[in-house]
Amino acid sequence: MIGAHSLDDIDFLDAARFSAMGDVPVVIGDAQSWQPPVPGLQAVCIGVDAAGALPALNPAHFDVLVTTAVDAPAPWVSIAPAQLETHLHDLAAAVRDRPVAATILCRVLKTAQALPFEAALDMESLAYSALLGGEEFARWRRATPAQPVPQSDGPLVLVDREADHITLTLNNPAGQNAMTAAMRDALHEALAAVLDDPTMPCVTLRGAGRCFSTGGALGEFGSATDLAQAHVVRTLRSCAALLARLGDRASVQLHGACVGSGLEVPAAAAHRSATREAWFQLPELRMGLIPGAGGTVSVARAIGRHRTTWLLLTGKRISARQSLGWGLIHKIMP
Repeated sequence: MIGAHSLDDIDFLDAARFSAMGDVPVVIGDAQSWQPPVPGLQAVCIGVDAAGALPALNPAHFDVLVTTAVDAPAPWVSIAPAQLETHLHDLAAAVRDRPVAATILCRVLKTAQALPFEAALDMESLAYSALLGGEEFARWRRATPAQPVPQSDGPLVLVDREADHITLTLNNPAGQNAMTAAMRDALHEALAAVLDDPTMPCVTLRGAGRCFSTGGALGEFGSATDLAQAHVVRTLRSCAALLARLGDRASVQLHGACVGSGLEVPAAAAHRSATREAWFQLPELRMGLIPGAGGTVSVARAIGRHRTTWLLLTGKRISARQSLGWGLIHKIMP
């Protein structure tokens, strides 16, 4: 039962209640027995396997699947039995706190999985621009003072070539390699130069200092005044799109914090390695947003949309070990 409604009793007239505009933006049900009552239900659907039995089911019916089974395979997320009730409460609370962003996230992820990589990036960017104009993001912006990003001397992206291999290094360690617009543009220019090079060199992307990147500079969020134009710029300067175009020639070496766009961009590379202390996080939903640097495509194609949704609803950090098991990275470096 959800409130006074059984999920099996939802009809088309009632379905609007189960959306961001209604009073039930999230539904939680038994993963084995539940079937979607109406096509296109917009509520976030969370399936639960409390027994840890990993039942056969249709993953398309759900946005998140949680189980008490240990080290469960995709698309499941394993939760300790003693923590299950609290975890489900927290997932539901995250949706209720940001229902528009959460439900748009799930619809973008479902649709994008059937699209080519760059078409899916376009869809993500359109949704991102829409959310930048929404009240959920405005609420976060009002509560979050803008802070300038410390700048290092020298170029924001270092380019080093040895024979047929190019190393690109994000070079603002004082600012934790925050992905400012200037950093994004410098990286995009460097990747475009690699793609244009007729010798077809391989490329490795890394970060200087204590971490790969803490993601977008918070002070720049919401600074665009023309959200339609911002969408155009975002797609024209997509570093994730260029990394994906490089195919097997692109590698990333990750360490320390890999947050937001500091995860979304490198996740598009064909070869991904990380040090043991690296950790990964997608915090955008707490801001009333979804990923805007390619994460609904790059991360979702690495670990699946169910686990990507879970990462965003929880905002949790995951370790290099867990990321290796999930396929987010391919190797842990010494």
